[in-house]
Formats: sequence, C-alpha cells, structure tokens
Amino acid sequence: MTFTGALFDFSGTLFRIESVHSWLRTVLDERGMTVEQPAFERYVRELTSAGALPGGPLPTRVPHHLAAAWAVRDRSSDMHREAYTGLSREVALPDPGLHDALYTRHMSPAAWRPYPDAERVLRGLRREGTAIGVVSNIGWDLRPVFRAHGLDDLVDAYVLSFEHGIQKPDPRLFRTACTLLDREPGQVVMVGDDRRADGGAAALGCAVRFVEHLPVEDRPDGLQALGLTRTP
Repeated sequence: MTFTGALFDFSGTLFRIESVHSWLRTVLDERGMTVEQPAFERYVRELTSAGALPGGPLPTRVPHHLAAAWAVRDRSSDMHREAYTGLSREVALPDPGLHDALYTRHMSPAAWRPYPDAERVLRGLRREGTAIGVVSNIGWDLRPVFRAHGLDDLVDAYVLSFEHGIQKPDPRLFRTACTLLDREPGQVVMVGDDRRADGGAAALGCAVRFVEHLPVEDRPDGLQALGLTRTP
C-alpha cells in the first residue's frame, strides 16, 4: 500500500538516547567532579535500575510515591520532570545537584543520536511527496534535537504529548497529527517501537509498523527494512 503520510515516534525509533554510563560521565565531567571507578559503576547500575534516564531502560520498580506522576509523566513538562528526577533521587549520588543536572543533560541534542538510516528514510519519503510528522510521548521540546542533527527540514509537523496534555496511545494525539498533515488516517502509517503506545494509531485506521528499541550500533537499517520508501 502507498501512504501519503508517515508519522514517527522519536525515542527508540528515529533517535536513541546515550547510555546511562555516558549520561552520568558527561554530567560529572561538566561539573568537574571525580568519583572512584567502583562508585561510578555502582551509580550507573542504580540509575539504570531506577529507570532515571528518560528514553533509557524502564524502571525495575516505580516507588509508590512516584506512581501517580509516572502514570501521566508525558502529559506535562512538570510531571515529566517530577517523575524522572524523583526516580533519580532514589539513588544516593554524591551531590544532590546532580539530579537536576542529569535531567537537563538528557534534553541536550548532544545526548541523542539518530539511527543510521533515519535521514535516508526521511529524505526518501520527502522525495516521494509523503508528509512527515513526529508524534512523541515527551515532556520537553525535542525540535532542537532535530535541528542540531540536520533533520528538522524533513518534518512537517510535531505533535508532542506535553503540548497537548494527551499521551499515546490516546487516538486524539494521532488524529491531531493527521489533521496537521492534512491526511486521512487511512492514508497514514505510524512507525514506532512501543506496541502499546504507538499501536494506538490503529484505532483511527492508520497502518502501524514497528522497529526494535535497540542501541544505534545494533540497528543500522531497521527503518529501511520497513519498506516505507520506493527508493533505496
């Protein structure tokens, strides 16, 4: 089937966040802090288990006092920050200021890498006249990430959950994206890595395709393999 519109998830689909190891190391270096290697490795393990890195591994357990914020974390920037800095604070880092610094770091374009075939697929769709949107459950403005990596000119519309107070899989978020692209849902394919959240587009009649949420090095052509474009 030929689609005239394509919607993409952000994290784990077009881009991947840096590792917890890199995330913590960068913030420590920026603050001029040195910790012994055994302690550093312990912090990495504990932050990973806590799920403190947005876009990174999910929490192994969400503490009861954070459960409410976690459930609606992508509906507002305040809830997003509260949920993730709360998870970070479950880890006894050497400086309390690190929790906010880590949250700030994850919003930096330098913390994100596009998948190797992301630009190739987006440019192929653009050449074929396909309208392109990004639909993301997120608590901050990701547009600077696309601009920094030279992909912003390939996106016609951004629909970000925190700007609408709605998070996937709510069909209203996908409906908004289709409307902005001036496409009927039946003309649109949604591409994501989360079968529940991104699969919500199917309720509107959109086709849905999935990629695996893998490190950049382990998924060189996951988007290309979906066959979304007619040209290589």
